Amino acid sequence: MNDTPGWASPGSSPSDGQGADVPRPAEPADATGTPAKWSDHQPPAGHWSPPTAPGPSGPVPPPAPAPGWGGGHHQSGWGRPPAAKPGVIPLRPLGVGEILDGAVSTLRAHWRTVLGITLTVSVITQIGDILVQRYLVPVPPKLGPDPTPEEALSQSVESLKASLISLGPTMLLTLIGTFVTTALLTIVISRAVLGRPVTLSDAWNEARPRLPQLLGLTLLLPLLSAAVMAVGVLPGLLLGGTPAGVLLTVVGGIAALVVMLWLLIRFSLSYSALMLERQGVMASLRRSAKLVQGAWWRIFGIITLTTLVMFLVSMIIAIPFTVIAFAADGEGLGGLLTGTTPEFGWAFLIITGVGAVIAASITYPISSGVSVLLYIDQRIRREALDLDLARAAGVPGYGAPAPGDTPPGS
Repeated sequence: MNDTPGWASPGSSPSDGQGADVPRPAEPADATGTPAKWSDHQPPAGHWSPPTAPGPSGPVPPPAPAPGWGGGHHQSGWGRPPAAKPGVIPLRPLGVGEILDGAVSTLRAHWRTVLGITLTVSVITQIGDILVQRYLVPVPPKLGPDPTPEEALSQSVESLKASLISLGPTMLLTLIGTFVTTALLTIVISRAVLGRPVTLSDAWNEARPRLPQLLGLTLLLPLLSAAVMAVGVLPGLLLGGTPAGVLLTVVGGIAALVVMLWLLIRFSLSYSALMLERQGVMASLRRSAKLVQGAWWRIFGIITLTTLVMFLVSMIIAIPFTVIAFAADGEGLGGLLTGTTPEFGWAFLIITGVGAVIAASITYPISSGVSVLLYIDQRIRREALDLDLARAAGVPGYGAPAPGDTPPGS
């Protein structure tokens, strides 16, 4: 039985907790008025079945248990009808597979809208990344045929500096892409749960009033992570390059990573709360923390599994394009073969960029779908949101939705 708040366990015995002062049914008596003794031979517990009613051609068998919870596994007469499914998920607590399937089903059902969003955002961010790599990242100095240790060290430092210089614009582009796709895909997925059609203009019109708050949340979480990391490593850095300083920096960095991970999972549902409940930035963080409380490990496992799957999908798509890019760009391949720093030209950047756009167009909607469906799943488990969703979707037996009725958080 599911004893999660918001879901009552059926079949609770009415005598549970019954006190001695509560009247109980009298025991059956025999002809002399003496209370009868129960027989020593009783049917096995839990195997009672309703009596059969005689029919024209013999006894009529009892009706089969209703499908759904209790019907397929427990033949106890407490069968429940299957959960309503007006859209991409059944309206009940979801398993991991159902969350992933719901995200993929959203991509299939609304592929024009979803791909219109992800392709546009991916192309724009990838063009920006290509321009950054081509014009803003400095080219490390070339090494001679027999470099000295000092030259090799200098070249490594310059390569690290170039990577750090490109990290800022790349992270900014990633944040912009995440911001836009989160805003629009959250609306699309919430409508897919209700089985309602949605266009790109519909998603934009509904998401537009929430964009300032979403931008603040999108910038706040990375800044919070950076502040936690700075607090963790700062004491060790203040001690300089001493052994104690190095050890303290490593320990502080590990502790900061653990705290950052805990905070990211704790606030992982804040984007959906902000968009769907129309909460403010701080209110959405508190709302996410409340929904995640008691389910941190489950949400961590689902997000980790989703991240791993998305990484594998991205690698499967990117590897062929990378091989083609190396074949098309002889200078970059020659640099790798000679052990020097490769210089990638336009051909390499464009081909790998096409692969990145295709990968992002597939992984963006699935990861966003998992995030939104996790939020809906937690609200179903804690607040019985499935009843409001079924009513808003017009499912028979849940009441007629009012004109324009939208359930809280949908």
